[in-house]
Amino acid sequence: MGAPGQIASIVNIHNPSIEFHPGNRSLNTGTVVILAVGGGHTTLNVGGEGADFVPFFSNYGVSTVILRNRLCRGGYHPKTDAVFDALQAIKLVRAYAKEWRLDPQKIGFMGFSAGAELAAPAAVVWAEYDQKNNLPGNPQAAISSRPDFAGIIYPGPTPFAAPRGGHPATPPPIPRDTPPSFITCAGWGDRGHAIWANEWFTAMLKTGVPNLEIHIYARGHHPGDRVGPVEPPSTGGLTNRGFIAFGNWPTRFIEWFRDLGFLNQPGVETQAANDVATNLTRPERGPPGAGRRGGAPTPGAPPARPPLARRQPHPPPPRHVPRLPEDAFLSAQRDVSVVP
Repeated sequence: MGAPGQIASIVNIHNPSIEFHPGNRSLNTGTVVILAVGGGHTTLNVGGEGADFVPFFSNYGVSTVILRNRLCRGGYHPKTDAVFDALQAIKLVRAYAKEWRLDPQKIGFMGFSAGAELAAPAAVVWAEYDQKNNLPGNPQAAISSRPDFAGIIYPGPTPFAAPRGGHPATPPPIPRDTPPSFITCAGWGDRGHAIWANEWFTAMLKTGVPNLEIHIYARGHHPGDRVGPVEPPSTGGLTNRGFIAFGNWPTRFIEWFRDLGFLNQPGVETQAANDVATNLTRPERGPPGAGRRGGAPTPGAPPARPPLARRQPHPPPPRHVPRLPEDAFLSAQRDVSVVP
């Protein structure tokens, strides 16, 4: 739940939208975190996992965007409609980067619980989304939906979750320019979500994605879970959870953020971007155990792609977000709110 008097949750999202909150102007880093909140795909917890983070990130010169994505209870599918909303939000924020004093190379995503089920696929399927939406009449066709970082916070099942009944899904390929991830969850008190967090981390690590960080805490529960009288409270977001270590994960995130250069001045290449570019030039990795301990490289590995080019600034967008036909491109994100 959010602060007293704050809207805690919302439902009935049929026209997805974003709400932009600029960070502290005197500390402006040009970085923006797009927040996808939890709620089990039936509601959006925009208070504790959205609005509460606006002043928190502002203290570091980081802007925030709260995403209002479509939900299951409205007849939409989280693996398609909601993920498309997330990717379109990245495009839209990048389109307005100059107007909002943002660095277009420092736009990323943080998802909580069900929201992490948007943040995780967005980090790996963005190129496919961009290709499908490279259509005439789409004013954002040339703008990338690739996030520059991903926060995976007590996640639901990611695209790399092991099947739990039914037919196993084929996980998507992991691009070599997949952005870095920060992952956190409680452990035995939130076992299912911790396993999903570890599955994401393991898939990224095996592929060689740089700058991964994971924190699985000994104590804690998933937000909203029923707990015993002597157990720490099952709250989410920024809450301290009864002063247990799990309540300090936002500090660990800021440390990771600083290490990767996202708290530097706008226009300065981040360590994260540099490491992604370096990763693109490395030979393809073989199976675990190959290489340093004597294994042979993977036969027939494709040649390394060239270093990631720094995207050129996009021309200034129109002052007002254009209204597009419903069939213009997948999940057109049309509503923008700017909070001074």
